[in-house]
Amino acid sequence: MTFLPIVERELRVAARRRGTYGMRMKIAAAATLAFAACFLAGRIAPSFSFGKNLFWGLSGLCMLFCLAAGRLMTADCLSREKRDGTLGLLFLTDLKGYDVVLGKLVATSLDGFYGLLAVFPLLAIPLLAGGMTSGELWRMALVLVNTFLFSLAIGLFVSAVCRDERKAMAANIALLLLLAAVPPAFGGILMISGPGPGTRPMIHEFFYSSPVYSFWQCADAVYNKSPGHFWHSVAITFTFTLLLVFLACLVAPRAWQDKSLSPYSRKSKAQRPSRWRREGTVENATRFRQRLLAVNAYFWLAARPYLKASYVWTSILCLAIWWFFTTLMIGHTDEAANFAIAVLLNGMLKLWITTEAGHQLAQDKKAGAFELLLSTPLTAADIVRGQWLALRRQFLKPVVAAVFLELLLMLSIPNFQLRHNARARSFWLAAIFMLLADVITLGWVAMSAA
Repeated sequence: MTFLPIVERELRVAARRRGTYGMRMKIAAAATLAFAACFLAGRIAPSFSFGKNLFWGLSGLCMLFCLAAGRLMTADCLSREKRDGTLGLLFLTDLKGYDVVLGKLVATSLDGFYGLLAVFPLLAIPLLAGGMTSGELWRMALVLVNTFLFSLAIGLFVSAVCRDERKAMAANIALLLLLAAVPPAFGGILMISGPGPGTRPMIHEFFYSSPVYSFWQCADAVYNKSPGHFWHSVAITFTFTLLLVFLACLVAPRAWQDKSLSPYSRKSKAQRPSRWRREGTVENATRFRQRLLAVNAYFWLAARPYLKASYVWTSILCLAIWWFFTTLMIGHTDEAANFAIAVLLNGMLKLWITTEAGHQLAQDKKAGAFELLLSTPLTAADIVRGQWLALRRQFLKPVVAAVFLELLLMLSIPNFQLRHNARARSFWLAAIFMLLADVITLGWVAMSAA
């Protein structure tokens, strides 16, 4: 019997698929445009460091792509097979758990991996321009591949555990934050709560599980101080990758069965509080849905979960509490802490809006619901308007609150009103304006893509 037969089959299919090569060409073309922009900036402004800015700019974009790879490619690969009822058919054969899991891994991630490899030659161009070393290039390539595999492994594991698409996507983000963001957050709190500004040692061990930390360690100026921190971080994230893939291989053969539930079973009773948390009480949910249906039918469909908007408010409240706690620990308002909270708040809202704007539309397209909807008096404009109304209900007030919170963070920085801080004020105001502009833009882009 062929070793890893599904992997071999997917590689043969990918070799014959035009999209495999088209994706590489598109990503390489986008990276080439970024290269051309940096080159023109260097010609216009000689003080612009062409090589270094190109290398770190492209590397940063690749890092964002690698962190999002799990959600984009593998977070729903096994759970979709469970919903379709096809995963069990695979295990009726001689295939093992690792055959199916590794096969799905290759099938879903091959195009993305080829696209990542297509960027590496462009990352080597700054070597010719100067300003960086070959060590930085090879360390960056290792970190990007390691992060890509780490994100895919998280998506595989949650897809093996979950069945519902929405739960799988949420669990993917939660597990990524738990492994890559929570330990560094504790390390940062311990670091800024030291006895004085000059005596706050960085506890590197808290940051080892974060791919962003190993990304930062790629720079020669940081790596040469202590090479062990870089290699420990890479080893920890790779260990998590192997562990998550191993757990997915164990879980997948045991998690595909449909289990019938009686109304009096323990699990059925346990699901009732979960449904209440998601939809609210029956009376409130009924009145809420009747009000939505009177406005727009698709608004009723897209905004049915009654407590959906409260999740955004809860997340903003958690960030506000975190800022208050860090400020209390430091004893004064810190500009770096305020900036970090603002970046997290902006990024969270943009990612959340992008996800919600396209989720319902993508589900309806995949389920064939658009054919039924468009056979009714409901027009395409009504569908788009209903989706925007659902987004407005969920995010309008939280975005306004986020703007006021970021203005508060900006004005609470000591001596921020001084004249020499005009550039910093302009940067903060521009970031707030970009939040508002991106909310509209990301909504349209996500809806058209879905």
